[in-house]
Amino acid sequence: MRARSAGRTSVGRWCLHHLELVPVIMLVGGAVFDYYTPPHVSGEALYTAAPMTAAALLSLRATILAGIGACAADVALLTHFGMIGDSGGWSELAAVVTVSALAIVVNRLMYYSYVRLQSARRVALAAQRAVLPQPPGSIGALQIAVRYQAAAKEAQIGGDLYGAQETPYGMRCLVADVRGKGLDAVKVVAVAMGAFREAAEEEPSLAGVAVRLERALLREKARRTGPERTEGFVTGVLVEIPYGDDEVRLVNRGHPAPLLLHAGRIQSVDPAEPALPLGLAEPDGEPDRIDTVPFPMGATLLLYTDGLYEARNRTGDFYDPAAGLTGVAFTGPDALLDILLTEVNHHTEGRIADDMALLAVTRTPSVPADEPGGG
Repeated sequence: MRARSAGRTSVGRWCLHHLELVPVIMLVGGAVFDYYTPPHVSGEALYTAAPMTAAALLSLRATILAGIGACAADVALLTHFGMIGDSGGWSELAAVVTVSALAIVVNRLMYYSYVRLQSARRVALAAQRAVLPQPPGSIGALQIAVRYQAAAKEAQIGGDLYGAQETPYGMRCLVADVRGKGLDAVKVVAVAMGAFREAAEEEPSLAGVAVRLERALLREKARRTGPERTEGFVTGVLVEIPYGDDEVRLVNRGHPAPLLLHAGRIQSVDPAEPALPLGLAEPDGEPDRIDTVPFPMGATLLLYTDGLYEARNRTGDFYDPAAGLTGVAFTGPDALLDILLTEVNHHTEGRIADDMALLAVTRTPSVPADEPGGG
């Protein structure tokens, strides 16, 4: 079974790299088949498949040439068998001509659909940049990198979000995951990011930022009706790194614990007390517990959404980011995220089932690059 599967994979890869030859192979194969079989056995199916294949894979010019080739091959073989003048021959030729003409129409329709898709992708990319702007590459002694990988290859934005900005209280960042999918999730992303940007600049406490986010999400949820009213809550981690201090403060609201990488060691920064996701608690209740952990020079903090550790391989095994990064050397947050995405895509063989938002922060100057786990 493995040998057969490998053979099919090799053929598929060859076809992908030689798309322009596929219609030619169909035409030649049909002509050879038609020539060496009795007159009542026709290769019409291959003739008609050639222009349709070109319509789906190649340009308008290639589609027209494939159609002309199909018609010419059919005429030549009908003449060879002396069938060009009878009703069966005319019927066969008419079918090939009709399908070739339809292939040209299909090619144009696919081209215009592609143009519209590209336009939609540009709009989606603009929306992503508006809702999730690229954070600065560095803030003071902190280097910052982000990545967003959507489960759907054509998608540019989903329910995961990240943000990082310079504030009077230090560098503050947020990585979160909205419950739900589609446009409703994107709306919540926009609400959460707007509330975070404003609160991070104004609130002196990280717990105060969480309260502002809570209120904004509750207001958004109150506007919904029916089953949608239960959606809109957000799991997230708020982070504050004060300027000049060797510590990081975190508020975790039901989100995967960040990883702290330093000097070859990987530590999971679990919250001291569990907390409800944002949008489910009362904003006037008990203030959030702020966890504080050391953040020395050369350390890197990795924040991520659940799409990372829920990535599965063919046998159903989840990806373990701590195990995957153990002993891995990297030169900064950008390199770390590149390595991480490569590892995940290798683990899943490119089959990503959920969106992933990644944010890494490294305190510089970093430890030597040859030390495993160095930032």
